[in-house]
Amino acid sequence: MEGTSADGVTRITFWHGINPPENREIFNELLAQFNENNPNIEVQGLYVGQPDEQLPKIIASVVGNQPPDVLWYVPQLTGKLVDLGAIKPLTEWFDGSTLKEEIEPAMLSTMRLGNEIWSVPFATNNTAMFYRPSLFEEAGITELPSTWDEFVTVAGQLTKGNEQHGVLLSSGKGEFTVFVWLPFIYGADGFIVENDQPNLINEGTQKALSLGAELVNSNYAILSAPDRGYELDDFISGRVAMQITGPWTLAQLKQSGIDYGVFPLPVVDKPATVLGGESLFVFKTNPEREEASLRFLEYILGKEFQQQWALKTGYLPINRLVKDSAEYQQFVAENPVLEVFLEQMDNAYTRPILSDYPTISENLGRAIESTLLGQKSAEDALGESQKRINLSVGN
Repeated sequence: MEGTSADGVTRITFWHGINPPENREIFNELLAQFNENNPNIEVQGLYVGQPDEQLPKIIASVVGNQPPDVLWYVPQLTGKLVDLGAIKPLTEWFDGSTLKEEIEPAMLSTMRLGNEIWSVPFATNNTAMFYRPSLFEEAGITELPSTWDEFVTVAGQLTKGNEQHGVLLSSGKGEFTVFVWLPFIYGADGFIVENDQPNLINEGTQKALSLGAELVNSNYAILSAPDRGYELDDFISGRVAMQITGPWTLAQLKQSGIDYGVFPLPVVDKPATVLGGESLFVFKTNPEREEASLRFLEYILGKEFQQQWALKTGYLPINRLVKDSAEYQQFVAENPVLEVFLEQMDNAYTRPILSDYPTISENLGRAIESTLLGQKSAEDALGESQKRINLSVGN
């Protein structure tokens, strides 16, 4: 592997799946600022598809000894990358950095596995319910739903045959689908890991998937294209009145010019959301490239990047200096929908950081998909997925 080139510039690659395109443009502008201010380092940002499209490329790059220098991906991949011996532990670097005191404490759980820190957060978020106020007004709905039962009722009131449906539900086997459905699982006192072992078979998980099946069977909901639950076309066009997504969509929604609002995810047993956002991993390459990668991480974690990223995209900052700044407080005042996401952070769960997590996620995704498509009951779908997990992880 090459280090610093003859011209004295250390070139590193950064693989990411930043989406929607509006956010990629914003990131490219901020990346250009870093490269301009660090003439001895050149970071090449490469969009390599959405996370589930990235995974085979990531594994192949490690096996072929041609990994990126820095990877943007959900922290749940940590265990797999550690098992492969592919990434550099960041504990010593992070403990010696002044940035340590600036990072939101809630993010630490996403950074650790065992006694080491293996990644740092790029930004964070959670999901809530976006809705179209104009469509609620047309349907005569004056109060936002706060419980599952109210949510189903309102979804029915917003449905007009096949022309308009109450809600779009994320479907598919991918991680985004799992991310969107986990708050309903946790909110129903469900779980996917018990005593450090994968376990999808419990009442809460069944209740969450059955809620989705009820909405689809009643024609109150339509399903996203497989693993495309983050796309907003139906919401923007008014074909659906509600969609579960996150603050990263604000730049796109502002450009669309539509009316929109946000309310917390409906509750059945307890409020719950899931900590979202991607982390940055540094791959083992050589001292020069690893050092350049750490400089890039310092930029991403620092106030300058975090503030611009938050103000331009709607992502929640992971740097407390940004969160407490007058500029950010003014931004929240101008975009009050953000208050929902900030308040929900108090009820945010972290997805398990286990080496088996990709297997758990894929099989939970399969169960969600087959339940929503009406192929199996929630109980049967989860039972089959648990059997596949047991065979895969050797239980």
